[in-house]
Amino acid sequence: MSAYRTSPVSTNRMPPGIPYIISNEAAERFSFYGMKTILAIFMTNYLVDGAGSPDLMNEGQATVWVHAFVTAVYFTPLIGSFLADAFLGKYKTIICLSIVYCLGHLSLALDETRLGLIVGLSLIAIGAGGIKGCVSAHVGDQFGKENGGLLEKVYGWFYLSINLGAFASTLLTPWLLEHYGPSVAFGVPGLLMLIATLAFWAGRNEFAHVPARGMEFIRQTFSSLGLKTMGKLMVIYVMVAMFWALFDQTASKWVFQAEEMDRNFMGIEWLSSQIQAVNPALILILIPLFSWVVYPAINRFFPLTPLRKIGMGFFLVVPSFLIPAWIEYRIGLGETPGIGWQLLSYLLLTSAEVMISVTCLEFSYTQAPRTMKSLVFGLFMASVALGNLFTSLVNVFILNEDGSSKLDGPNYYLFFAGAMFVTALVFVPVSMAYREKTYLHE
Repeated sequence: MSAYRTSPVSTNRMPPGIPYIISNEAAERFSFYGMKTILAIFMTNYLVDGAGSPDLMNEGQATVWVHAFVTAVYFTPLIGSFLADAFLGKYKTIICLSIVYCLGHLSLALDETRLGLIVGLSLIAIGAGGIKGCVSAHVGDQFGKENGGLLEKVYGWFYLSINLGAFASTLLTPWLLEHYGPSVAFGVPGLLMLIATLAFWAGRNEFAHVPARGMEFIRQTFSSLGLKTMGKLMVIYVMVAMFWALFDQTASKWVFQAEEMDRNFMGIEWLSSQIQAVNPALILILIPLFSWVVYPAINRFFPLTPLRKIGMGFFLVVPSFLIPAWIEYRIGLGETPGIGWQLLSYLLLTSAEVMISVTCLEFSYTQAPRTMKSLVFGLFMASVALGNLFTSLVNVFILNEDGSSKLDGPNYYLFFAGAMFVTALVFVPVSMAYREKTYLHE
């Protein structure tokens, strides 16, 4: 690693390694969201046993599996981040775990049984999760104080690349599953993951490779400053977890709800899992809109700090779950509501995502001491895991033996909307008490 540059280029321009990271992220996100998009439908419609006979899950079981998988994906960044900051460095950690990631896709493509599902999802959780915090922190490592002002812009681009990849794969992989089956539908995302790995490797000479700190990292992490920093941020992240508990149900409960709706929109009959493409499509529109119009407009009335953005986003999530509750009420009468109502929910939820998730990326990097960048991103990713664990456990608890639910119809969505509203209220005094301190690499 000594052959590589270990500090950012002294420039007021965009660092030279950024295009490689952005292209890597777009391809990697294509692979992850493509696989995740079809997961619920695969488990309820395509899963087979060793003899090739159907071995399908019901909706409740599939919901538990989807959220348990996402929990694992977003818990492993803590392990990957620790490895990167203490021992291997971010670049080597990303390259090694990307190979594990590719093997997970290969397992899903070759084996349509529960064994293939378990092996594939386990390898993807280790690979995808392990690199998540490292890639986000690696972006920030490319910047010094001279061009640190560009950090907000590049994290916006970073998030745009995520959603460009997600948008393409969310439209394509359900179509591949419908017309060519699981092998092709899981195989194409696997190919994109291989491309992502090669793109990242190609940029190795352009990156600033911040070296692992070994025992210094461990000492500073468990110093009074390190523990105080983690403690402050974890209070924020625990509340952000409730947002993810609701948001990630777009890959489970919202897909199953779309199955019961009239999905003819703009003259096209959409597949239920394709509706998720609305989220990344809206992200591509809303990030520039919020950056150039919404935030400056709000700033005229009061300073819009990162924590205020997050708090406003929390309150915006609540109505995004009240609409699905109303949809469920109408379905319960035998009616078939139009998919436009769910699209309205997506608009509100995605607006909240811009205010919460994009802001948390920049906020996490700037609030982390220099030796703890990856670890703090790992803690942020753990908020996604905690949210999905909450959703998974709720669905285990409410699942009756016959496959029905104790929280049926609108009540399910009202429960989560209420939990989000309480979280938003509690966040107000917590955010007011938080004192920010910014750390950037020299």
